[in-house]
Amino acid sequence: MAYMENHGVRRARPAELVPGTVSVITARMDYLPAAPEGWQAIEFERLQRPREGIVSLYARGRDYHKVLRGRLQKLSERIEGAVGPFGHRVFTDSAPVLEVELAARSGQGWRGRHTLVLNREGGSMFFLGEVYVDLALSPTESVEDHCGSCRACLDVCPTGAIVAPYRLDARRCISYLTIEHPGPIPAELRPLMGNRIYGCDDCQLACPWNKFAQPAVLPDFAPRPALVGQPLAQLFGWSEEEFLRHTEGSPIRRIGHERWLRNVAVALGNALRRQDDPGIRAALSARRDHPSALVREHVEWALAQA
Repeated sequence: MAYMENHGVRRARPAELVPGTVSVITARMDYLPAAPEGWQAIEFERLQRPREGIVSLYARGRDYHKVLRGRLQKLSERIEGAVGPFGHRVFTDSAPVLEVELAARSGQGWRGRHTLVLNREGGSMFFLGEVYVDLALSPTESVEDHCGSCRACLDVCPTGAIVAPYRLDARRCISYLTIEHPGPIPAELRPLMGNRIYGCDDCQLACPWNKFAQPAVLPDFAPRPALVGQPLAQLFGWSEEEFLRHTEGSPIRRIGHERWLRNVAVALGNALRRQDDPGIRAALSARRDHPSALVREHVEWALAQA
């Protein structure tokens, strides 16, 4: 991602990113929607329903950027009430901040083999945030790595994006491809995406530590019905107006309608490969003349999978 590269060493030097920074306060917020025991198996089962679109768990509710940033700002105000005015700036996946490294160094958990932060009491189903402050605070201790010899996340990754323990090739990661990547999805990776249309949770679903994942406390992360268990053909039929309405206040909105259609087209093609379906072919054919060349190209690819 260019915005990370463009800031160079400032990513690893908080005082260069925010002049005057002396300490960094890290925080985490659970986002797992309330679910019955065995939620991981329930989510894996969705992969066996190729006509259903899968949105990553974290994105089924409200945009975490807004929620966590607001909570961190309130925390800063409480600190100010206790110690007086101080310089600070809050972040949550909104700037070139090395969040995982900061969280690991501050004791929020350890960097798992899938490169995410793992916590013994909370797994990895949480968001990270930071408050850069100009206060000298006593550092907290980091924790030991508890992954051992486990390879669950490496073995389950659909595209082999976890190329080695603690190493991720983002160019192969379905989360990157469906969210950050602006152009055509590499043809060789499309069949591996299955019915995942926004993000991918597989490495977290397979992680044994996520049996300790905690449900979200805030109602903001409750899943929206329109984003869970819906037929791909229905999602592909959303007009731009419908897309904007269903994703209002959601992190999904930022990819825009064009990329949404691109992602869903790939999933429809994968469903066609498993079983020809006149309804899916009709849904795809309705978009063959879409104004976007990006959408048209993925539609043609999908139709060719029948």
